[in-house]
Amino acid sequence: MALAAPTTDPAVLLAQETSDAYTFRSFTAETAWALGTALRGRLLSLPAGQRKPALISIALAGGTPLHVVFQSATEPGTVPDNENWVRRKRNTVLRWGVSSWAMRMKTKAGLGGGGVGVTADEIEAAFVKKYSLASSNGGAVADEYAIHGGGFPVRVRGVDGVVAVVVVSGLKQEDDHAVVAETVKELVAAQCEKQ
Repeated sequence: MALAAPTTDPAVLLAQETSDAYTFRSFTAETAWALGTALRGRLLSLPAGQRKPALISIALAGGTPLHVVFQSATEPGTVPDNENWVRRKRNTVLRWGVSSWAMRMKTKAGLGGGGVGVTADEIEAAFVKKYSLASSNGGAVADEYAIHGGGFPVRVRGVDGVVAVVVVSGLKQEDDHAVVAETVKELVAAQCEKQ
């Protein structure tokens, strides 16, 4: 089954991410395993045009060092750079408490005119400048943060803030976001049916 294109409206994205449909009732190592294996299965079932080798990582928030509770490559072909993307997307979610895709869309919308006609490079540079982020390449891209789709906050009902972060790296960024958002929503619905 193909992935649906995610919305590009930051207000809609933020409303979705904090809605009951995306909020777990509990989140344990077993939940992380169920989410990670569901993501892997979903990624492997994508049509040829969307499917690529990807890295899935789920880590609990709040610890140093970070506590990774699930990580898997979907198939041969991932590269060490996927791990760097996972780290940077995760950092974005942990710092701002929203998905890396929502952060991108928020940055894009802030460039005036709804971000129409804005290049990817302009979005990245605006993000670096707005938050005064370290950038070893002259401000074009943040060293420690990525505003590409694929990093998604895990929230639990009755708990303030983000309790974990799930990241997919390897597809087009909008597909990285869509596969995580769709799978989280499905798993939350299944969790609610059990209760």
